[in-house]
Amino acid sequence: MLAKFGELLEPPHSKSKSQTLVELAELVVARRALVKDKTAAKNRQHNLVSPLLKRQTNRRLKQIEADIRVIDEVCLTLVRADQQLYYRFNILISIPGLGALTAIIMLSEMPELGSMNKSQAASLASLAPITRQSGTCKGNSSIRGGRANLRQALYMPALIAIRFNQEMGTKYQAMIEKGKPAKVAITAIIRKLIITANSLLRDNRKWSKISA
Repeated sequence: MLAKFGELLEPPHSKSKSQTLVELAELVVARRALVKDKTAAKNRQHNLVSPLLKRQTNRRLKQIEADIRVIDEVCLTLVRADQQLYYRFNILISIPGLGALTAIIMLSEMPELGSMNKSQAASLASLAPITRQSGTCKGNSSIRGGRANLRQALYMPALIAIRFNQEMGTKYQAMIEKGKPAKVAITAIIRKLIITANSLLRDNRKWSKISA
């Protein structure tokens, strides 16, 4: 039945990831695990009494930080060695608020960027609000599922964009003035960042105040 269904619909074939993207995704996952380990070690450190355990935890934290730095360097080296990927990387970091690490995570977590329309990009990242509705009952809109790691990675860049990108800062302030919770307004900015990145990559151009 599934084969017949696919034959009738003729869905487009998904492009396989390049070897660089596969390796990049693996490194990003490893980096995320190290960040979690670092947070856990810092939390334990606050409650330690034993001098021995304090020294061991300090050594562990230094090792984790060193491992994270190495991963960051290798990720950047991989991106620079891939001409197409480096071109896309430079487009992403041209957007105010997006740094090298965020751009690498975006390339890894959402390689489809640039091949979709804005609605598809927002939906794939689960940044299109879904309203809970049943019959005549209508609940609040929310986002869930999708690329949660990507949304988390874009939280801090969204805060930076609110401060240094006039368009996004104005959008955020307008939502706050309308009574929207800060969390909802920040999510809207994250959505805007994804849509902007998708548009720029699709059009093969860098960000500018005129074209944003």
